[in-house]
Amino acid sequence: MTHRITLIPGDGIGPEVVGAARRVIEATGVSIQWEEINAGGEALKRYGKLLPEELLEAIKRNKVALKGPITTQVAEGFPSLNVRLRKMFDLYANFRPIKNLPNVPCRFGDLDLIVVRENTEDLYAGLEHEVVPGVVESLKIITEKASTRIARFAFDYARQHHRREICAIHKANIMKLSDGLFLNCVRAVAQEYSDVKYRELIVDNTCMQLVMNPQQFDILLLENLYGDIISDLGAGLIGGLGLVPGANIGIDGAIFEAVHGSAPDIAGKGIANPTAVMLTSVLMLEYLKESEAARRLQNAIEQVYREGKHLTRDVGGRATTEEFTDAVVKAISAP
Repeated sequence: MTHRITLIPGDGIGPEVVGAARRVIEATGVSIQWEEINAGGEALKRYGKLLPEELLEAIKRNKVALKGPITTQVAEGFPSLNVRLRKMFDLYANFRPIKNLPNVPCRFGDLDLIVVRENTEDLYAGLEHEVVPGVVESLKIITEKASTRIARFAFDYARQHHRREICAIHKANIMKLSDGLFLNCVRAVAQEYSDVKYRELIVDNTCMQLVMNPQQFDILLLENLYGDIISDLGAGLIGGLGLVPGANIGIDGAIFEAVHGSAPDIAGKGIANPTAVMLTSVLMLEYLKESEAARRLQNAIEQVYREGKHLTRDVGGRATTEEFTDAVVKAISAP
């Protein structure tokens, strides 16, 4: 079977790391027809739009996209393109595994937790206005529909993959209505899954527990903003954002992207670490039901880290992006 996938190189180091991911995916032997269309700064130069219609049509048509990092402008008037894409295609579930890689120094070993983050509402709804000069109001939107479906996504995943526990993270002691609604929805779903343990924890306590004893957690289920913060904290526990994959999954499609940014300061130097996008490609292959190829790619990445001979500078090595990629390709091809 041939899979049609939209390829979005992105900005900064995006084309380098996405190109590396494409090489290792093709080395697995999975048949893919790529449709490459960019977004962000490069798309603005070529199409006159940050998100060209050609790209949106391709994502809609192909259902699956592999995306590089896109620079998000902090200035007013520049919305996050990542958030816009998630909302446009109703990619309601953000999925980020946090797992140690061999040979990467970390305070905690054998860490294997998953962050499941609601992806469409909360403060990311972007509903802000100036009430009077000097006073700005941002609206936090929590709905029964979104809270219930992200809870069901998490519990379905836990059951299918034999995970032991889901912990819902909240601040319902302060935001009694919004976070209270989120918890009530999760509790209702939890009652349908007696085989999965369930508990709750306040978000500030969660941050402390993560840096003291992260192994106690299995799956963390969070609203949008808490999920964004906690997933980055989790990345720090295993060596940084350059090692963490990510997926945005909806009912009728998915966009796979690494957690890290576009790193324009090292773009074009051939030193970027493509690990996060490669691990993201593992998630994409699993989504495409190419489980054997996903397993081989995961094992190849871990083997290169275990050997430690071709690691990039950010994890203590001297290899270039291309040399690291060559090593992963070789490991995939090894008997």
